[in-house]
Amino acid sequence: MDSKTFVIIGASGQLGKALLERYPDAVALTSSELDITNQAQVDGYDWSAVSVIFNAAAYTNVDGAETPEGRVAAWSINAVGTANLARVAQRHSVTLVHVSTDFVFDGSQETHSETEPFSPLGVYAQSKAAGDIAASTAEQFYVLRTSWLIGAGKNFVQIMLGLGQRGIAPSVIADHRGRPSFTTELVRAIDHLLTNQLPFGTYNVSNSGDVVSWAELTRAIFQEAGYDLVVTDTTNAAYYADKPGSAPRPLNSALSLDKLAATGFVPTDWREDLTHYIAKEATT
Repeated sequence: MDSKTFVIIGASGQLGKALLERYPDAVALTSSELDITNQAQVDGYDWSAVSVIFNAAAYTNVDGAETPEGRVAAWSINAVGTANLARVAQRHSVTLVHVSTDFVFDGSQETHSETEPFSPLGVYAQSKAAGDIAASTAEQFYVLRTSWLIGAGKNFVQIMLGLGQRGIAPSVIADHRGRPSFTTELVRAIDHLLTNQLPFGTYNVSNSGDVVSWAELTRAIFQEAGYDLVVTDTTNAAYYADKPGSAPRPLNSALSLDKLAATGFVPTDWREDLTHYIAKEATT
Protein backbone atom coordinates (compact mmCIF):
# COMPACT_ATOMS: atom_id res chain seq x y z
CA MET A 1 0.00 0.00 0.00
CA ASP A 2 1.18 3.50 -0.84
CA SER A 3 0.18 5.67 2.10
CA LYS A 4 0.81 8.76 -0.02
CA THR A 5 -2.56 7.96 -1.59
CA PHE A 6 -4.31 7.96 1.80
CA VAL A 7 -6.39 10.89 3.05
CA ILE A 8 -7.12 11.28 6.77
CA ILE A 9 -10.23 13.32 7.54
CA GLY A 10 -10.29 14.68 11.09
CA ALA A 11 -6.52 14.52 11.40
CA SER A 12 -6.38 16.63 14.57
CA GLY A 13 -8.44 14.24 16.70
CA GLN A 14 -7.33 11.28 18.81
CA LEU A 15 -7.77 8.73 16.03
CA GLY A 16 -6.54 11.09 13.33
CA LYS A 17 -3.28 11.58 15.18
CA ALA A 18 -2.83 7.81 15.59
CA LEU A 19 -3.52 7.24 11.90
CA LEU A 20 -1.01 9.90 10.92
CA GLU A 21 1.59 8.30 13.17
CA ARG A 22 1.05 4.99 11.36
CA TYR A 23 0.81 6.59 7.89
CA PRO A 24 3.07 9.68 8.04
CA ASP A 25 2.96 10.13 4.27
CA ALA A 26 -0.82 10.39 4.19
CA VAL A 27 -2.58 13.67 3.41
CA ALA A 28 -3.91 14.98 6.74
CA LEU A 29 -6.97 17.23 6.58
CA THR A 30 -8.65 19.13 9.40
CA SER A 31 -12.15 20.58 9.24
CA SER A 32 -10.70 23.97 8.28
CA GLU A 33 -9.03 22.37 5.27
CA LEU A 34 -12.00 20.25 4.17
CA ASP A 35 -15.50 20.73 5.55
CA ILE A 36 -17.11 17.35 4.98
CA THR A 37 -20.56 18.82 5.72
CA ASN A 38 -20.18 21.00 2.61
CA GLN A 39 -21.06 18.84 -0.39
CA ALA A 40 -19.54 21.27 -2.87
CA GLN A 41 -16.21 21.25 -1.03
CA VAL A 42 -16.13 17.47 -0.84
CA ASP A 43 -17.11 17.03 -4.48
CA GLY A 44 -14.57 19.66 -5.53
CA TYR A 45 -11.60 18.05 -3.79
CA ASP A 46 -9.15 16.26 -6.10
CA TRP A 47 -9.71 12.58 -5.31
CA SER A 48 -8.06 11.31 -8.49
CA ALA A 49 -4.89 10.05 -6.77
CA VAL A 50 -6.58 8.84 -3.58
CA SER A 51 -6.97 5.14 -2.76
CA VAL A 52 -8.24 5.25 0.86
CA ILE A 53 -10.27 7.82 2.81
CA PHE A 54 -10.12 7.53 6.59
CA ASN A 55 -13.10 9.25 8.17
CA ALA A 56 -11.91 10.02 11.68
CA ALA A 57 -14.05 13.15 11.89
CA ALA A 58 -17.03 13.08 14.25
CA TYR A 59 -19.17 15.19 16.52
CA THR A 60 -18.66 13.35 19.82
CA ASN A 61 -20.24 15.63 22.44
CA VAL A 62 -22.88 13.12 23.53
CA ASP A 63 -24.73 15.52 25.83
CA GLY A 64 -24.14 18.55 23.62
CA ALA A 65 -25.96 16.74 20.82
CA GLU A 66 -29.15 17.01 22.86
CA THR A 67 -29.18 20.81 22.47
CA PRO A 68 -30.72 22.51 19.40
CA GLU A 69 -27.32 23.60 18.10
CA GLY A 70 -25.65 20.31 18.92
CA ARG A 71 -28.39 18.32 17.22
CA VAL A 72 -27.71 20.13 13.96
CA ALA A 73 -23.95 19.77 14.30
CA ALA A 74 -24.14 16.05 15.15
CA TRP A 75 -26.30 15.25 12.16
CA SER A 76 -24.29 17.49 9.84
CA ILE A 77 -20.94 15.93 10.70
CA ASN A 78 -21.82 12.35 11.62
CA ALA A 79 -24.50 11.68 9.01
CA VAL A 80 -24.36 14.23 6.19
CA GLY A 81 -20.57 14.45 6.23
CA THR A 82 -20.22 10.68 6.05
CA ALA A 83 -22.75 10.53 3.21
CA ASN A 84 -20.73 13.10 1.27
CA LEU A 85 -17.56 11.02 1.68
CA ALA A 86 -19.37 7.81 0.74
CA ARG A 87 -20.63 9.40 -2.45
CA VAL A 88 -17.15 10.47 -3.64
CA ALA A 89 -15.69 7.13 -2.54
CA GLN A 90 -18.23 5.36 -4.74
CA ARG A 91 -17.71 7.76 -7.64
CA HIS A 92 -13.91 7.43 -7.62
CA SER A 93 -13.65 3.74 -6.58
CA VAL A 94 -11.95 4.72 -3.32
CA THR A 95 -12.02 2.66 -0.13
CA LEU A 96 -13.83 4.44 2.72
CA VAL A 97 -12.76 3.56 6.27
CA HIS A 98 -15.37 4.95 8.66
CA VAL A 99 -15.24 4.78 12.47
CA SER A 100 -18.42 4.15 14.41
CA THR A 101 -19.44 3.50 18.02
CA ASP A 102 -21.18 1.13 20.42
CA PHE A 103 -23.75 3.91 20.92
CA VAL A 104 -25.61 2.72 17.82
CA PHE A 105 -27.02 0.05 20.19
CA ASP A 106 -29.21 0.49 23.27
CA GLY A 107 -27.04 -1.76 25.45
CA SER A 108 -29.75 -4.34 26.05
CA GLN A 109 -27.61 -7.20 24.68
CA GLU A 110 -24.80 -8.73 26.74
CA THR A 111 -22.47 -8.58 23.74
CA HIS A 112 -23.04 -6.61 20.54
CA SER A 113 -22.31 -8.30 17.22
CA GLU A 114 -21.99 -6.67 13.81
CA THR A 115 -25.41 -8.01 12.76
CA GLU A 116 -27.37 -6.60 15.71
CA PRO A 117 -30.08 -4.17 14.51
CA PHE A 118 -29.55 -0.49 15.25
CA SER A 119 -31.25 0.78 18.42
CA PRO A 120 -29.68 4.20 19.16
CA LEU A 121 -30.92 6.03 22.25
CA GLY A 122 -29.87 9.68 21.90
CA VAL A 123 -29.19 12.23 19.15
CA TYR A 124 -25.46 11.50 18.97
CA ALA A 125 -26.19 7.78 18.75
CA GLN A 126 -28.85 8.29 16.09
CA SER A 127 -26.55 10.46 13.97
CA LYS A 128 -23.78 7.85 14.19
CA ALA A 129 -26.15 5.06 13.17
CA ALA A 130 -27.16 7.16 10.16
CA GLY A 131 -23.47 7.57 9.37
CA ASP A 132 -22.99 3.80 9.40
CA ILE A 133 -25.81 3.42 6.91
CA ALA A 134 -24.38 6.18 4.73
CA ALA A 135 -20.88 4.67 4.75
CA SER A 136 -22.25 1.30 3.66
CA THR A 137 -23.60 2.82 0.43
CA ALA A 138 -20.03 2.89 -0.90
CA GLU A 139 -19.04 -0.32 -2.66
CA GLN A 140 -15.63 -0.37 -0.96
CA PHE A 141 -16.16 0.38 2.72
CA TYR A 142 -15.06 -0.65 6.17
CA VAL A 143 -17.09 0.46 9.17
CA LEU A 144 -15.05 -0.02 12.36
CA ARG A 145 -17.39 -0.04 15.35
CA THR A 146 -15.52 0.76 18.56
CA SER A 147 -16.04 1.73 22.21
CA TRP A 148 -14.42 3.83 24.95
CA LEU A 149 -11.77 5.37 22.67
CA ILE A 150 -8.45 6.32 24.29
CA GLY A 151 -5.65 8.10 22.48
CA ALA A 152 -3.67 11.34 22.43
CA GLY A 153 -5.83 14.12 23.84
CA LYS A 154 -8.71 14.45 26.26
CA ASN A 155 -10.18 11.07 27.19
CA PHE A 156 -11.30 9.12 30.25
CA VAL A 157 -7.84 7.87 31.21
CA GLN A 158 -6.39 11.36 30.96
CA ILE A 159 -9.19 12.77 33.11
CA MET A 160 -8.74 10.10 35.79
CA LEU A 161 -4.96 10.55 35.81
CA GLY A 162 -5.54 14.26 36.34
CA LEU A 163 -7.78 13.54 39.34
CA GLY A 164 -5.21 11.12 40.72
CA GLN A 165 -2.43 13.69 40.42
CA ARG A 166 -4.54 16.11 42.47
CA GLY A 167 -5.38 13.47 45.07
CA ILE A 168 -9.08 13.48 44.24
CA ALA A 169 -10.96 10.25 44.99
CA PRO A 170 -13.81 10.14 42.44
CA SER A 171 -17.26 8.61 42.36
CA VAL A 172 -17.51 6.66 39.10
CA ILE A 173 -20.30 4.83 37.27
CA ALA A 174 -20.31 1.10 38.05
CA ASP A 175 -23.29 -0.14 35.99
CA HIS A 176 -22.01 0.81 32.53
CA ARG A 177 -19.70 -1.94 31.29
CA GLY A 178 -17.44 -2.37 28.28
CA ARG A 179 -13.84 -2.50 27.11
CA PRO A 180 -11.48 0.35 26.23
CA SER A 181 -10.34 0.81 22.63
CA PHE A 182 -6.89 2.35 22.43
CA THR A 183 -6.29 4.21 19.18
CA THR A 184 -3.12 2.17 18.63
CA GLU A 185 -5.25 -0.99 18.62
CA LEU A 186 -7.85 0.51 16.30
CA VAL A 187 -5.18 1.61 13.83
CA ARG A 188 -3.57 -1.83 14.02
CA ALA A 189 -6.92 -3.40 13.12
CA ILE A 190 -7.45 -0.97 10.25
CA ASP A 191 -4.00 -1.73 8.89
CA HIS A 192 -4.75 -5.46 9.18
CA LEU A 193 -7.92 -5.10 7.11
CA LEU A 194 -6.28 -2.97 4.42
CA THR A 195 -2.99 -4.88 4.17
CA ASN A 196 -4.72 -8.24 3.86
CA GLN A 197 -7.44 -6.88 1.56
CA LEU A 198 -10.10 -8.46 3.74
CA PRO A 199 -13.79 -8.46 2.76
CA PHE A 200 -15.48 -5.09 2.99
CA GLY A 201 -18.14 -4.57 5.64
CA THR A 202 -18.58 -3.77 9.31
CA TYR A 203 -16.16 -4.99 11.98
CA ASN A 204 -16.24 -4.52 15.74
CA VAL A 205 -12.90 -3.34 17.12
CA SER A 206 -11.87 -2.86 20.72
CA ASN A 207 -9.13 -4.20 22.91
CA SER A 208 -9.69 -7.68 24.29
CA GLY A 209 -9.68 -8.60 27.96
CA ASP A 210 -12.25 -8.60 30.70
CA VAL A 211 -15.40 -6.50 30.46
CA VAL A 212 -15.35 -3.88 33.22
CA SER A 213 -17.28 -0.91 34.49
CA TRP A 214 -16.00 2.67 34.35
CA ALA A 215 -15.38 2.39 38.10
CA GLU A 216 -13.32 -0.79 37.67
CA LEU A 217 -11.38 0.85 34.85
CA THR A 218 -10.64 3.79 37.13
CA ARG A 219 -9.30 1.44 39.81
CA ALA A 220 -7.03 -0.17 37.21
CA ILE A 221 -5.80 3.29 36.12
CA PHE A 222 -5.03 4.33 39.69
CA GLN A 223 -3.30 1.04 40.45
CA GLU A 224 -1.15 1.28 37.34
CA ALA A 225 -0.28 4.92 38.04
CA GLY A 226 0.41 4.27 41.72
CA TYR A 227 -2.40 6.40 43.17
CA ASP A 228 -3.71 5.06 46.48
CA LEU A 229 -7.20 6.52 46.21
CA VAL A 230 -10.62 5.01 46.93
CA VAL A 231 -13.03 4.92 43.97
CA THR A 232 -16.67 5.04 45.02
CA ASP A 233 -19.26 3.24 42.89
CA THR A 234 -22.32 5.08 41.64
CA THR A 235 -25.00 4.32 39.07
CA ASN A 236 -25.55 5.90 35.68
CA ALA A 237 -28.94 7.18 36.86
CA ALA A 238 -27.52 8.74 40.02
CA TYR A 239 -24.55 10.32 38.25
CA TYR A 240 -26.74 12.10 35.69
CA ALA A 241 -29.66 12.85 38.03
CA ASP A 242 -28.52 16.44 38.59
CA LYS A 243 -27.43 16.98 34.98
CA PRO A 244 -30.56 17.97 33.03
CA GLY A 245 -30.34 17.50 29.29
CA SER A 246 -27.95 14.56 29.53
CA ALA A 247 -28.23 12.00 26.76
CA PRO A 248 -29.34 8.43 27.47
CA ARG A 249 -26.48 5.95 27.32
CA PRO A 250 -26.28 2.21 26.65
CA LEU A 251 -25.22 0.43 29.83
CA ASN A 252 -23.53 -2.44 28.02
CA SER A 253 -20.84 -1.48 25.53
CA ALA A 254 -19.14 -4.87 25.17
CA LEU A 255 -18.48 -5.68 21.51
CA SER A 256 -18.09 -9.18 20.11
CA LEU A 257 -14.64 -9.45 18.52
CA ASP A 258 -15.25 -12.84 16.88
CA LYS A 259 -15.58 -11.57 13.30
CA LEU A 260 -12.30 -9.68 13.36
CA ALA A 261 -10.53 -12.51 15.20
CA ALA A 262 -11.67 -14.92 12.48
CA THR A 263 -9.55 -12.94 9.99
CA GLY A 264 -6.41 -13.75 11.98
CA PHE A 265 -6.29 -10.55 14.00
CA VAL A 266 -5.28 -11.10 17.63
CA PRO A 267 -6.66 -8.28 19.83
CA THR A 268 -4.45 -6.86 22.57
CA ASP A 269 -5.69 -7.06 26.16
CA TRP A 270 -6.69 -3.55 27.28
CA ARG A 271 -4.70 -3.90 30.50
CA GLU A 272 -1.51 -4.33 28.47
CA ASP A 273 -2.21 -1.21 26.42
CA LEU A 274 -3.19 0.69 29.57
CA THR A 275 0.22 -0.08 31.04
CA HIS A 276 1.97 1.20 27.91
CA TYR A 277 -0.28 4.26 27.73
CA ILE A 278 0.32 5.36 31.33
CA ALA A 279 4.06 4.70 31.04
CA LYS A 280 4.17 6.90 27.95
CA GLU A 281 2.18 9.63 29.70
CA ALA A 282 4.65 9.59 32.56
CA THR A 283 7.51 10.45 30.19
CA THR A 284 5.76 13.30 28.37
